[in-house]
Amino acid sequence: MKKLLFTAALLLALPAYAVLDIKDVVLGSKESDVKRQFPSARCKALEWESKAADRRCDEVQVTFYLKKDAVEAFDVRFDTRELDRLVGFLKSRYGAPQSEQKDSYERKGKNARQVYKALWESGKDRAVLTAQLEKRRASMLVSRGGFDEEIYRVR
Repeated sequence: MKKLLFTAALLLALPAYAVLDIKDVVLGSKESDVKRQFPSARCKALEWESKAADRRCDEVQVTFYLKKDAVEAFDVRFDTRELDRLVGFLKSRYGAPQSEQKDSYERKGKNARQVYKALWESGKDRAVLTAQLEKRRASMLVSRGGFDEEIYRVR
């Protein structure tokens, strides 16, 4: 319950139409804004070369990715047990996602893997919530443009 409240508090910051924010830090914010809102965040250069970002700031349940001192993405992690409550909060705050699905993937000799995925979009910005239901942790990546395709691309 405490983790859900913390995660919900992180996401609750700006007016309802601003889907892509976390505690007053929006896509495009500066590293100084991240440090002001998350004083315990540790910021450093990325350990790999990427066109998507050049720095990252890590906090307990969120990682911010920055390029040229502007937040390009953030990844919020939460306990999968809180998925239904968090999705309910997101739907009440931001409306129905553009897509929402729960898929089952059969695995040879193992139980089927259940995956929940929801997508909210606003122009070039998007929030993708993904949860493997048998795993303990789930995440929501909020990003701009092709960030999710570029961040780990091998050069």
